[in-house]
Amino acid sequence: MSVVTRFAPSPTGALHIGSARTALFNWLYARGRGGKFLLRIEDTDKGRSTDENREAILDGLTWLGLDWDGAPSSQAANADRHAAVANTLLANGHAYKCFSTQEEIEAFREKARAEKISTLFRSPWRDVAEADHPDAPYVIRIKAPREGQTTLHDEVQGDVTWSNDQLDDMILLRSDGTPVYMLAVVVDDHDMGVTHVIRGDDHLANAFRQNLIYEAMGWDKPTLAHIPLIFGADGKKLSKRHGATGAAEYQALGYPAAGMRNYLTRLGWSHGDDEFFSDAQARDWFDLGGIGKSPARFDFKKLENICGQHIAVADDAALLQELQDFLAATGAAPLTETQNDGMLTAMYCLKERAKTFPELIDKAHFVLTQRPVEIEEKAASHLTDVSRGILRELTPQLQNASWSRDILEGIVASTAEAHDMKLGKLAGPLRAALAGRAVSPSMFDMMLVLGQDETIARLQDASR
Repeated sequence: MSVVTRFAPSPTGALHIGSARTALFNWLYARGRGGKFLLRIEDTDKGRSTDENREAILDGLTWLGLDWDGAPSSQAANADRHAAVANTLLANGHAYKCFSTQEEIEAFREKARAEKISTLFRSPWRDVAEADHPDAPYVIRIKAPREGQTTLHDEVQGDVTWSNDQLDDMILLRSDGTPVYMLAVVVDDHDMGVTHVIRGDDHLANAFRQNLIYEAMGWDKPTLAHIPLIFGADGKKLSKRHGATGAAEYQALGYPAAGMRNYLTRLGWSHGDDEFFSDAQARDWFDLGGIGKSPARFDFKKLENICGQHIAVADDAALLQELQDFLAATGAAPLTETQNDGMLTAMYCLKERAKTFPELIDKAHFVLTQRPVEIEEKAASHLTDVSRGILRELTPQLQNASWSRDILEGIVASTAEAHDMKLGKLAGPLRAALAGRAVSPSMFDMMLVLGQDETIARLQDASR
């Protein structure tokens, strides 16, 4: 059997990071088995669905690197097919017309609440013959079993049992002829050939109601896997109070996509003690059995640590491209051609310990700035009359030097020794001159990246 998974977001809001993880799990499971990963936009809620949200969802998935097979489908576009299935169930006796009005249903529930009994509506029209039907608006309801139990196997939750007397005769088709979401999901999953439904465990109760449609239509059922939700550090469902919740927010904060994929994969799933892994390893290792039953807790420190590791091992050119995409996504000015070249040259000494793109850009300040270098107050404190004199001594030696790390280290070390000071004492003035900052990459890395002419020019500027 060829594996087919799907991600079915509703375009009523931004792509939540929890939904992004659901998409990732579906993508990993399909890609790791040579299957298909489909995208379905569940846009039946016309009042809240917007094109802007749809595009934001697609952009978020694209940023995360989750490619889907074929074009995204629209659930609303399949309304006629959904209605046809409802009418098929009506014709074969698995559904019925219900003429109860909203007022009658609400009156029933008010009476039930007053008597402290179940408010689950039991339609009086379930077994009424067609000949006795009035000429009035009606909905189509499915006939749910009212006795016994139903047990569904879930790859994450195990065997889950539901008492049938807790299942309502849910509406399939509204009185205006439009299908409900619960019907549409099942029909679309069946028609798309979905073999595995991997979604949040807040949909677990829906699985029992949707199972009624599979049973009534005699359709093969997909494998179920209901994954726990993501909580914040306080053990409550992840929300705005915990910080960023949307995929676009994480992109704007400058987290690399590979790091996000790694962290989200590990968030609620495990492969032994492995924390850091590549996309290829994730695809090979990911299985439903590795998903835990308990909610995962989002930890920003762990996310930053994983992202830092991915930045450190990334291909320089690919990392620069993603940095440029980050700048574009945040509306920042693009890098000039000269800055691009400088960043690519400097990347080897920028990647270490940078956990986000803003941190990477901050470390790259020395290569992105232009002369005259603006010197921060803390760095300027290192430029005393004595240190400026030492920089002036260094300049002619560097003008005649071969531009290699060993030579540069030797010249700076011998100059420091001549002034009876440790090498570290010269780091402050050199950082101030080359980067305008007290904290920067190694002074020798900056010299090598900037080149001989620019290095000497900056030293001369600072020593005046």
